[in-house]
Amino acid sequence: MDVDPLDTAWTDVEVAVMQRLRDWAVAFDELNRHLGAWVDLTPSDANALGQVLWAERAGEPLSPAELARRIGMTSGATSVLVDRLEAAGHVTRHRESTDRRRVTLRTTERARRANAAFLGFAGHEIAGTLRATEPDDARAALAFLDRMTGAATTANARLAQRARTGG
Repeated sequence: MDVDPLDTAWTDVEVAVMQRLRDWAVAFDELNRHLGAWVDLTPSDANALGQVLWAERAGEPLSPAELARRIGMTSGATSVLVDRLEAAGHVTRHRESTDRRRVTLRTTERARRANAAFLGFAGHEIAGTLRATEPDDARAALAFLDRMTGAATTANARLAQRARTGG
């Protein structure tokens, strides 16, 4: 569907949806800043640590390159960030595949304990809201968010291509 965002008459519901998505992004960013303060990290370092924690928990540990893509930093800046997380005792680099060149990032027990303490203190409302959501509502939200993420990913790829080609 090719819709011109500047020439579309948006419904009140469509505008409200976009505002709520923005509100969630802002609230989540604030939670991330609180996590940073909780573990004595800058917000960008806390964001990176959160990415490593969630990926590891999903059984898909991140490479430094994938972390760089997720947090929107260059590989060099991400390497420095990972050095800081390593020095602070939050992550370690592992060569765990048969390809010894492939490095994955793993959290330390200290980082996992700090994250658990943070979630135990700050996660009640979000966990309760999610558990109280009807399964059909959760599936509908998931499908919608998948479509929105896909749309944003496509737009980001187009913007990255434009930046690479100078067009």
